[in-house]
Amino acid sequence: MFKKIFPILVVLVNAFFLAYLLIPTPVLKDLPNSVKSDEPGDTVQMENVTAFYTNLSRTEVINFYRSAYTSPILIRLNYPPEYAKTIFRDTMQSYYLEEFSIPFKESLYINGYEWENDVFTKPEKRAANKMIFKGIEYKSKITIKVIPTSIPIRLLNFFIIEASLVGLFYLYRNFKKNNAH
Repeated sequence: MFKKIFPILVVLVNAFFLAYLLIPTPVLKDLPNSVKSDEPGDTVQMENVTAFYTNLSRTEVINFYRSAYTSPILIRLNYPPEYAKTIFRDTMQSYYLEEFSIPFKESLYINGYEWENDVFTKPEKRAANKMIFKGIEYKSKITIKVIPTSIPIRLLNFFIIEASLVGLFYLYRNFKKNNAH
């Protein structure tokens, strides 16, 4: 019975994962109620990076990007703010850093810097870090970085993993058969 169902199951699982891998990732819209930065390092100098000045809260920012990433599989990761220097640039200010990962497809890093909550600056000195862009004061600066993968790379990774799993299955089956005596 299992030998008859197994090939059908493999075809169905492969069809599901191939459809998942071939569906394009969402095109991100600009952060609402925010002003897009045109400062150096926030635009074309860094590939796939965009920054916004905003008065939105962390929850509002994260909820906006969460709603933009409609995927059957989504992983949300929270990192220490110090990691922003590795992911973006070594001079990046950060209060929080989160990642939305669509496995095998794309990652979106969201770095938020709220000058009033800067953990690396003493409270009495935080006013010196106010976010002023084009004469207007903002509570935070949000910098996002998208790390996409191409469809050929997605498919290659999928088939490598699938071949590895099949190989492990046969190794395990042969091991069990040889040690059953």
